[in-house]
Amino acid sequence: MKQKTEIKKVDSQGRIVLPRDWREKVLGEENEVIIIKEGDFLKIIPKKKGDLTKFFDKLDLGVEFIEDLADWNEFEKKISEEKWRRDEK
Repeated sequence: MKQKTEIKKVDSQGRIVLPRDWREKVLGEENEVIIIKEGDFLKIIPKKKGDLTKFFDKLDLGVEFIEDLADWNEFEKKISEEKWRRDEK
């Protein structure tokens, strides 16, 4: 990774301007960063939205699919029974 050093002025309110090329490349359309204080240093990391779609259809409850979720009490009962069975093992 190529490291580039720049000297920036800090205004009276503590603001700095992030380099344009970094903003365009790393931030893109986002406008939030995470700032981590490490002793006398700051780390600036872009805050990105996570892609949660990789978790879709990944939850295995270990119970048969209930056709009609209108009976929520029955669904909770089956989930609870399954949890206790797993805990006993």
